[in-house]
Amino acid sequence: MGKCPFIESLAFIVLAGILFPVTLSGEGAPISEDSEMCIECHASLHPGIVEDWGKSPHAQTTPAQGIAKTALERLISAEKVAPTMADNAVGCAECHTMNPSQHKDSFEHNGYQVHTVVTPADCSQCHPVEASQYEGNMMSHAYGNLQGNSLYRSLVDSVNGIQTFQDAKIIHNLSDADTDADSCLYCHGTNIQVKGNRKIETDAGEMTFPVLSGWPNQGVGRINPDGSMGSCSACHTRHGFDLSVARKPDTCSECHKGPDVPAYGVYNVSKHGNLYSSQAGKWDFSAVPWIVGKDFTAPTCASCHASLLVNKEGDVISQRTHRMNDRLYVRLFGLIYAHSHPRSPDTSVIRNSAGLPLPAELTGEPATGYLIDDLEQEKRRSEMQNVCLSCHSRGWVDGHFERLEHSVKTTNEMTLTATKILISAWEKGAAKGPAQNDVIFNEAIEKKWVEQWLFYANSTRFASAMAGADYGAFANGRWHMAKNIQEMIDWMKIHSNSDR
Repeated sequence: MGKCPFIESLAFIVLAGILFPVTLSGEGAPISEDSEMCIECHASLHPGIVEDWGKSPHAQTTPAQGIAKTALERLISAEKVAPTMADNAVGCAECHTMNPSQHKDSFEHNGYQVHTVVTPADCSQCHPVEASQYEGNMMSHAYGNLQGNSLYRSLVDSVNGIQTFQDAKIIHNLSDADTDADSCLYCHGTNIQVKGNRKIETDAGEMTFPVLSGWPNQGVGRINPDGSMGSCSACHTRHGFDLSVARKPDTCSECHKGPDVPAYGVYNVSKHGNLYSSQAGKWDFSAVPWIVGKDFTAPTCASCHASLLVNKEGDVISQRTHRMNDRLYVRLFGLIYAHSHPRSPDTSVIRNSAGLPLPAELTGEPATGYLIDDLEQEKRRSEMQNVCLSCHSRGWVDGHFERLEHSVKTTNEMTLTATKILISAWEKGAAKGPAQNDVIFNEAIEKKWVEQWLFYANSTRFASAMAGADYGAFANGRWHMAKNIQEMIDWMKIHSNSDR
């Protein structure tokens, strides 16, 4: 196939007698006839998509060219791909017509079986290692880990459900699907299902499209119509799939920014964040492999948790992984206490000795049968420390991790104090708890208890892990844990002496 006119630096497409300019940078790779058919219409309908794709590595490099690169330079993990794909750009048809029999969202479109939702199973044709790793990642199970945990689910209802005031009482209602999709499930992912079809009148005549519930969504644990879990575009934003986007903290900030997971805020006020904001314009976020000290001089989320890092001699410091758990030995996000990481990415299977879907008892003891052992913890700690040691001395790194582990211990102790106050409030009748078959997130003292571990303890631990000190002091840190305990005990004293 000759050079496609759509990849010229300036191409013109004539549709319905109108001349549309389409600017695509670079020479690009040959485009399949099927993808050319897509571009002929969508260049005018969705010029932003086509332009973005035209600058992408998918448009500029064929799978065969990607496979031919050296091991450290490769971004494609497949050793071979289908002959029909090998020597063409990865275009519209290559992604949106992949595995049609597996996609419940496939529909007939101009002679093709097309699906809207491109999934990790589709991407695995070229990226099987990454797809397999991601499947073992807690992120890919994020939808089920939320929806399949009855305790967590009741917390979501207490936040998202509409509350009404009747007869001097608050009535708590369950949350609805649209509210959940617009809040928690934006990041955790929705369950996308085909609910039927609808006909739309277009310039090309009447066309039929599937109606999808839970769409749009690009959450990390999205349940896809082909049965796969996750969304590669959560980090590798479509349709440019620019590596530099996935490597920058701003991408991670979409979901790791709030008081429950304040990683982005902590990073911004840390020395690392200071260097990033000051020097990132000089860094090379697209280099493969990524050379520490040459391409960047301070860590980002990706460099610590995912990226392939090498030194100037080409020695590997840390292998690329899409299973973020590989470098995480302790789960800072307390449910209700910080603990060693779960063995399985599906945390909905976890139960403590009381039968609650929690990785620890209410009194803090870990549910060890569901958590990684000391040997695996040490392996993962070493993986993370290897990244740190590429810029810091052993003494610095050891001291940092000692402080982190002390922070985990002390925040767990402060959470235990808050838990004991809450249990006492239940026992004294100041609040209704499990013994009364009541939801444990709907009274003021219960909400304060949630804030103790979900906001303040988490913030303190993230500040210790990422060297953003004030988030562990006055900005949702230790001050708030101490203040919250005092407010909880004062609340209990008042309500223990009142009629309920």
